[in-house]
Formats: sequence, structure tokens, C-alpha cells
Amino acid sequence: MLGFTAKSEGSLRKNMTIEMTCDIEGDEEFTAAMESFDSAMQRHVHRLLVSWAADVKALAMQLVPVRTGHLRSTIYAVVKEWVVEVGAEATYALFVELGTRYMAARPYLFPAVQEYLPQLEQIILEALDAAKSEAGL
Repeated sequence: MLGFTAKSEGSLRKNMTIEMTCDIEGDEEFTAAMESFDSAMQRHVHRLLVSWAADVKALAMQLVPVRTGHLRSTIYAVVKEWVVEVGAEATYALFVELGTRYMAARPYLFPAVQEYLPQLEQIILEALDAAKSEAGL
């Protein structure tokens, strides 16, 4: 099961970010499988996740509306342990993605993540299958 949430951090006077979080049913199983891998397999899966995150970031940078280029320049993708974070740090990123009562939404992060979800699913399934075969299951 996939669920998406957008969150903002900070206040309007400081720094507001938008970050897409994808909750995947069975993520505990994936994390446990990753911990059971040898270091070579962990590095391989980590590289696949980094590549996936870079693809999502590149598409988001193509989709984002550009006036000055600042919003596009703040889009990021980071892999920490087995979690991929994709977001934008511009103070108005959330307003562009979700819209306001005065401005229509112009999503760029959600469509980018959604476009690459099948590839993420494939990475996760292949890693789980490899973990099972490595464990002799």
C-alpha cells in the first residue's frame, strides 16, 4: 500500500520545505532484508536507490514551473540508510506543489515520484527476492 504525505518544516519567516514521503506496506521486511545482506549486496541496493532518487530529482527539475530558477535549484534527493527523501527547500515550494486559495497547484514532486514508483517497486522486490534466496528460503 502506498500513501503520500507532504510536510512543511519551519515557519514562513524561516525556511519552509516540502518533502514527499511514501509509506510502503512491508517496509520493515525490506529493512530487515537489507540488514541481512552482505556488504556488497547492500552497496548494490544502495546504488540502485541513489540512482532512483537521482531520476526522480531530474524529472522534478524538468516539471517544476520556472520563473527565476530558485525553486528548481533547491530540489534535492538524499538516501539515508534505506530511506529516500525527495523535496525542495525554497520557502514557497509547498505553495507551488499544493497551491493556495489564490493560486492553482502546479505539482512537480508528486508526479515525479509517481512516475518512478514502478522502478522503486522493482528494486524493492528484487532485493527481497535476493535476501530470501541468500537465506535459503
